[in-house]
Amino acid sequence: MIVTFGGRMIFLCLILILVNAGQGQECTTIIKNREYSCSGKNLTQIPSTLPFTVTSLDFSFNFLSSLHKCVFPVLLNLEVLDLTRCHIKHIENDTFYNVKNLITLILTGNPITYFGHGCLDSVNNLQKLFLVDVGLSSLQLQINNLTELRELRVGTNNIQSLSLPSFMSTFKNFSLLDLHANNISIIKSDDTAVLREIGRNMTLILSRNPLLHIEPGAFQGIYLKEFHIQSAFVSLDAQKECLEALAGLSVDKLFIGSYRMQWKVKVSDASYLDGLCSVNFNEIYFVLKECSDSEIHLFRCMINATKITVKRGYFKTMDNTQFHRLKELYLGHTSLSVVPYISHIPSLEKLVVKNNIPMTFNGIKDLPLLQFVDLSGNFLIMKDCCSQFFHRTPNIRYMNLSQNSEIGMIDKPFSGLDLLEVLDLHRTKLILVFYFGFLHGLKNLKYLDISYTSITFTRQIFFQNMNNLTVLKIAGNSFRGDALTYLLQNLTGLEVLDISHCGIEEISRRTFTGTQKIQHLYLSRNKLMILDFLAQPELNPLTSLYVDKNSIASIPLHVLQNLPTNLLEFDLSFNPIDCSCSQTDFISWITQNQNILKQPKNIFCKTFSPSSDFRATDFDIDSCVHKKRLTIVLSVCFVIVVVLLSLLVYRFQFYLQYCCILLRGYRSPGQQECSYDAFVIFSSYDEVWVMNELMENLENGVPPIQLCLHMRDFQAGKSIASNIIDEGIMGSRKIIVVVSQHFIDSAWCRFEFELAQSRFMMERNANIIIIILEDVEETKTKKVFGLHKHLKKNTYLKWSRDPLSKMRFWIRLRKAILDH
Repeated sequence: MIVTFGGRMIFLCLILILVNAGQGQECTTIIKNREYSCSGKNLTQIPSTLPFTVTSLDFSFNFLSSLHKCVFPVLLNLEVLDLTRCHIKHIENDTFYNVKNLITLILTGNPITYFGHGCLDSVNNLQKLFLVDVGLSSLQLQINNLTELRELRVGTNNIQSLSLPSFMSTFKNFSLLDLHANNISIIKSDDTAVLREIGRNMTLILSRNPLLHIEPGAFQGIYLKEFHIQSAFVSLDAQKECLEALAGLSVDKLFIGSYRMQWKVKVSDASYLDGLCSVNFNEIYFVLKECSDSEIHLFRCMINATKITVKRGYFKTMDNTQFHRLKELYLGHTSLSVVPYISHIPSLEKLVVKNNIPMTFNGIKDLPLLQFVDLSGNFLIMKDCCSQFFHRTPNIRYMNLSQNSEIGMIDKPFSGLDLLEVLDLHRTKLILVFYFGFLHGLKNLKYLDISYTSITFTRQIFFQNMNNLTVLKIAGNSFRGDALTYLLQNLTGLEVLDISHCGIEEISRRTFTGTQKIQHLYLSRNKLMILDFLAQPELNPLTSLYVDKNSIASIPLHVLQNLPTNLLEFDLSFNPIDCSCSQTDFISWITQNQNILKQPKNIFCKTFSPSSDFRATDFDIDSCVHKKRLTIVLSVCFVIVVVLLSLLVYRFQFYLQYCCILLRGYRSPGQQECSYDAFVIFSSYDEVWVMNELMENLENGVPPIQLCLHMRDFQAGKSIASNIIDEGIMGSRKIIVVVSQHFIDSAWCRFEFELAQSRFMMERNANIIIIILEDVEETKTKKVFGLHKHLKKNTYLKWSRDPLSKMRFWIRLRKAILDH
């Protein structure tokens, strides 16, 4: 059987796909079905399990020794392929057939030794090709089919000529050629022929090439959008010669000078930049690392520029150059000690000076077109600011004086600057003489930043007639009394408010009256404990709220239920959240709203310990449910026990009183001298019989018997139970019990009798003498604990009205009492 070459290739591809099956699981999904990253996974094959819909694949930092047609699965939607540093050495023909619709191909950092002549034939739609650091020695690449190519990045190779293949003159969309850090030293007129034909939208990067010579006229008639030649000359002499050879070049943006990491160089020829005068440019970006004992005429060849940016420069003065059409001037790190006097540039629209060293500012004037002024970070000290420093500059709309040392302001400091829209003074100490007139006249102001300016706000009207103000930042200042309540009353257009780090402990509900457009509210790093103001209807438009690093332990349920409906971002992080079962509603809200909470992992519980790193989202709310149920059960049980105890106490109140008395210490009659011969227990209804019969016969008889009667002998002011024990039972040798129907019905009588029985139990010789005053049914005697049993076991006396019986009754009673 004869197998063709094509058949063998198909068979090989199938085997590779089967071997590679399942490896797609090692890739990270960026956008499902569209973007995937397999970077740094140590893979040796492209995963075959990637969806066919993928549009972007990052396969950088893996291992693909060679590329051929079967390396890639069929991914016809793939547009971006990154194969950076995959150790690729060989690229065969038709390698990219299965990914033929690529728009961006990155092969950076691969040691490619072989390019197949037709390796890129399939990718006809390719627009960006990265061949950085792949060992190229020439631009003569086989890319004639890439007519849609826009960017060719071949930096950090060994290319020695700028000459492009002639067919690239037909690449009408070609706009960027990056040749940085190659080995180009000589540029001839023939090398730029193709550049001349490509068009006017071209960016050419030749930075860090060892340029030695440029043939005069090589760039004649060429127009570039951007031209980068930073650190692109072998010497200053070569730089001067090459710049002069650029005569006839027109460029929109010229990038020249050194890189920041290079050391400062001292030059002897101060005119080494004069060659710039032969180049026609609109904007120039310069990093000057050279210095000279004599003045370097840095700006002499820039008179026709519209924008000058000096990122760094070692010059101490700025000469009085007559710029013809300069609109923007940016001065970064220089040796200037004074903000340049630029009033001789009437066309200037934007001025930026960021020297970051102490400077002096004497003011500017007569600049009718000036709109943008940024003097931030220069340690300026200005007194009587600001209108006198900006004479006849009525169109300034942006002013940034932030991060300076100190600015003093008197009444109406911005007079004449009525069009000001942005004012930034943050982290500059402000000395305000008249608070009321501080912002007078700035009706058009939209953005105001006076954060960390040492201002103490009072009830004085700061922001009068500022209805256009949309952004207000006053963080890092302080408030006197309730000044915050009245501060924002007139700001009807406010959308962004920052009052962080102001030591605010409470915000009144009236604070935001009239401010119905606030969308972003910053309250971080204060001392807030409650957020009740959030329920106000004025804050309904709020989309982001930052209350991190406050003292918020909880937010009540009614506030959570009335939070602004548009809220998309809520920062509660680093607050001492109370994670207890009393806050389950709040904790549940945190758990359920992590989509709007910023940094939910930094919302910690401080209930356990101030230094606890226990997250609120990890709090077990279910345990609280069980605890709540247990608490309810225990509470019900407790109530039942209390009720039962109350009933028992009520039922046995006398016995409890007796126990309490006994706990004080029991004294037997032998240990004390008895005051009475007998204690009489009787019902008050039987008091007549006791007084007329019992007391008369016993106390007036011979010998007299001293009775203890409660209505006569109990101590006043002492509890009844104590009197019964101390005076009656314990203070008498005998106990007389007068039993009648009234006695049976009396609780006190039953109590006294039962106490008497307790004495009988503790002292076997204790005598209880029972007198039956009237007949009582046997069943009723059982109502009194122990009475029925006592009557059955002991002899008792029965009262009778018969004279003979009476005589025997008194004889027997006296004998029972006097018998020891």
